Formats: sequence, structure tokens, C-alpha cells
Amino acid sequence: MTVKYELKHVCKQTGARVGLLHTPSGTFETPIFMPVGTQASVKTLDVSEIADVSEGLILSNTYHLWLQPGTDIIEAHGGVKPFMKWQGALLTDSGGFQVFSLSDIRKITEEGVHFRHHKSGEKLFMSPEDSIRVQNSLDSDIAMSFDECPPFHAEYEYMKESVDRTLRWAQRGKAVHQNKNQALFGIVQGGPHIDLRKYSLEETLKIPFEGIAIGGLSVGESKTEMYTVLEALKPHLPEHLPHYLMGVGTPDDLLVGIENGIDMFDCVNPTRLARHGSAYTANGRISIKAAKYEADLTPLDDACDCKVCRTYTRSYIRHLFKAEEALGQRLVSYHNLYFLKQFMRSIREAIQNDSLSDFKNTFMKQFYAK
Repeated sequence: MTVKYELKHVCKQTGARVGLLHTPSGTFETPIFMPVGTQASVKTLDVSEIADVSEGLILSNTYHLWLQPGTDIIEAHGGVKPFMKWQGALLTDSGGFQVFSLSDIRKITEEGVHFRHHKSGEKLFMSPEDSIRVQNSLDSDIAMSFDECPPFHAEYEYMKESVDRTLRWAQRGKAVHQNKNQALFGIVQGGPHIDLRKYSLEETLKIPFEGIAIGGLSVGESKTEMYTVLEALKPHLPEHLPHYLMGVGTPDDLLVGIENGIDMFDCVNPTRLARHGSAYTANGRISIKAAKYEADLTPLDDACDCKVCRTYTRSYIRHLFKAEEALGQRLVSYHNLYFLKQFMRSIREAIQNDSLSDFKNTFMKQFYAK
């Protein structure tokens, strides 16, 4: 196996787990949060800063890199990591999320998905085989099976058809996967339907893959609906494989996911919020653009030891946003990702100490007090 999961400890309070994810580009403690570098770039940050605020494992987007700059250019550099000068590990998604997010300009068939370019309108087509071949060329450490991410509340009959199609696509993609230095993960779908979720998981495990991802969550459903799916799947997740919850990254969702056996997460939320001036702090999120911070000489977060909080005041960072200086977005992006890195480290420590419930209760009261 190219990627191997090693279980280290299970929390007696919650059943959450700590482990090690062994990859060709390093070994990483889990649970882990992966910053999103959609187009071979974590927005506003250079690779040295990405290394500071991550555990060394990040994500890039197959669909966008396929369109720009294209696989020929990335292959000429030796893969995405040499292209962006990233020294850590990399996971690429399959393009399957774009089946959901670009629903107005795509058509799903058994063969694959017909798109129109989201900018130019050019006709495009991606099959499961295409997705895997592109990811082979991108040379990520972990590739994802090509799936359909249907609307969460799609009709049951359509959801069943979609799950079966995703399973057929998974088998087709697995058959053409040729990169021996790259693991391939399967994706579980099924919307809110627990029977379909369990069926999807059981059949995906038969293919088999080196990791299991849960897709089709955080796509507009309520938190209660998301948590119900996670709780139902928890007893059925294989102990020997890594469990990846795709596209989820708010602190409360991370905690609930981890309680339900999840090892890996990614989300654009911390950097997207940062670009709009929203910063994580120990006492919850703040909007640094607010007038009350105009003369505030304290750091973004008194409890944070990142270079932003050690160096700059809230007043200065607010000034950058008001003056439309790009540095403001960069500083808050750095801080938010650092905050989540430290948050995940604290969670791993709590699991090791069999005290995750206590940690969660304290954190939720402080962070979500407002």
C-alpha cells in the first residue's frame, strides 16, 4: 500500500482516534486538517508560510488544474508539488465536487460528465478514467475516485441511481490507476439516506481502496442532518483505513467529525473567511473591519503565538483592510490556518488523554459564547 494508516489510541470518552498517516512524502499525525490549495496555491500564502500553518499535507483541485495550466505543463515540472515548490504531501480531489458546484453547466451521463468551461463556455468532458489519468499526471500522494456529488435532498430513487453510478465509476477509475507512488481513495455518497450510505460504504470497500472518504456533506444540509449521517456511519468505518470527511472545516464540525471517527478534513472556510476580514480567536470569530478595532493595540488573538499575533495589532490589520491592501488578507489567512493547526493539535492531545468530551465542552462554551 502506498498510504497506510496506523491506529495509535482511541479516546475512552468518545471513541475518537489518534493515528499516523504514512505517505510517500511523510508521516502525519491524525486527526489532521488540510489547507486547500485549489490551483496549486493556498490563496495569498507562499510555500514557506503554508509549511508554517499546515501539518505538511494540503489539497489541490484536479478540475481547475486540468483546465489551467493543463497536465502537459504540470508534467513538465514533474507534478504539482515541484510545480508549486511544495516539499510536503498533497491530496488531489477528483473533479467530482464540480459535478455538484457547476450543476448549471454540466450534464451527467454513464460515460462521464459533460461540462462547459466555467469562464469561457468551451465544451469539456471528464470521465472517471480521465479524472484518474489527470491525477496520475499531477502526481499527488493521494488521488480521489471520480464521483457524483448529488444535491443532499435529491429524491431517493435518483440518489440510489447516483450511488450505483459512482460505484461503477469507482471501479472504472481503479482499473486505469497507474501511478504506483499514489494512493487512491474511494468516496461514500447517499445524501441523508442511511441505508444508501451504508450500501455505498460496503460496496466501495469491496473495490478496494487505500482510504475511505465521506462526500456529499456540507453541501447545504443542516448540521443535524450531517451529524446524523456521521453517527450512522461511524460503527461501519474500517479500522485499518484512514477516514476522510471532504469539504468540512468549521471548529464545531471538526469536533463532531472527530468524535465519529474521522481522521482527515479539508475546507476553504478559514482562508475564505480571512479574505473578508473574519479571524478566528479563542473567544470566537471577529470581523477585523469593525470600527471598534480602529485603535485596538492588541493582537488578533491574545492566546495565539503565530507570527501575525506576535507582530501586528488589530488596529494595523483593520487599517490594511480599509486601505484595500492585500497584506491584510494574507495576515488573517495565515493566522486562521495556524489557529486550526493548533486546534487540531489540542484535539489530538485530548484524545490521547481520554478527555475529548471535556475539551469539546470547554471549547464550545468559549468559542461559541456569543
